[in-house]
Amino acid sequence: MHESPSHPFMEIPHTEAVYAGRRFSVYHAEIADKHGKLVKREAIIHPGAVVILPIVDESHVVMIRNERIIVGKTLWELPAGTLEPKESPLEAAYRELAEETGYQASQISFLTSFYSSAGICDEKMFIYAARDLRHVGQKLDDTEKISVEILSWKQILDWIRAGTIQDGKTLATLLFYKVYCF
Repeated sequence: MHESPSHPFMEIPHTEAVYAGRRFSVYHAEIADKHGKLVKREAIIHPGAVVILPIVDESHVVMIRNERIIVGKTLWELPAGTLEPKESPLEAAYRELAEETGYQASQISFLTSFYSSAGICDEKMFIYAARDLRHVGQKLDDTEKISVEILSWKQILDWIRAGTIQDGKTLATLLFYKVYCF
């Protein structure tokens, strides 16, 4: 179970664990509103995650089609995953890249980080670019249904404009890279 959430920049008078799972925990938290009245909120406490942008060359990127049961769709995404206990974000990036795409990278570099949904969850996503890729074969979990494609930036940007790419972490990563790193 994750520890009770605590933040040095804000006071949380009371938290109560509602659910403790392998990947996240849910708490009821009582927080004071601007008038001092205690208000109950739900909070998801998450160990953090990584998103990897696998760069084949300056014109092509590895993307995955990932069956997402929760939304009832197969989505175009970048490889990503939750940090394991005591695993650094960089270690998770190397692991998730190989597991989901079947590629290993000789170079993975940190780009930025962001909170995925700060109004309800403390999940911090660490964004990496992977270069010098070598195919070694996927190692999917039993529940994962993922196919791998190499796509051009032109195709990716066309799909972003058309609304074909709908995954938030993927959109944030692709657009960050295109604006600040390309």
